[in-house]
Amino acid sequence: MTTDPTDRLDDPDFPALTMSQAAELLGVQPAFLRSLDSSGALEPHRSPGGHRRYSRHQLALAARLRGLLDDGHPLASAETIVGLQDELATARADAERLRSATRRLRTDVDRLRRSGPEGPGAPTP
Repeated sequence: MTTDPTDRLDDPDFPALTMSQAAELLGVQPAFLRSLDSSGALEPHRSPGGHRRYSRHQLALAARLRGLLDDGHPLASAETIVGLQDELATARADAERLRSATRRLRTDVDRLRRSGPEGPGAPTP
């Protein structure tokens, strides 16, 4: 079975955009993207010819960094802020998963308690 090669465009990590396309979408100069690359804040994929290629995920990161830089943060601070924002989002998602699991377990325990000694798992005479 052959897959459609355009399906890769739906992958947010697929490096589909050239530097000029990425810069145009972000409303920045290519030099801004080069500076993110040289600082290590963003590591674009390289084509076989050495040209930078950007994914949607990388563009989102560049846009977040740009917003913080526009607010007056130095690049090192902007990188730290983005990292902390990402960690916080992960922690919140983990906490929500734990809350959901706790609710399910409490529901199960309540159901078992209501079923009494004659309920599931009770010894049969």
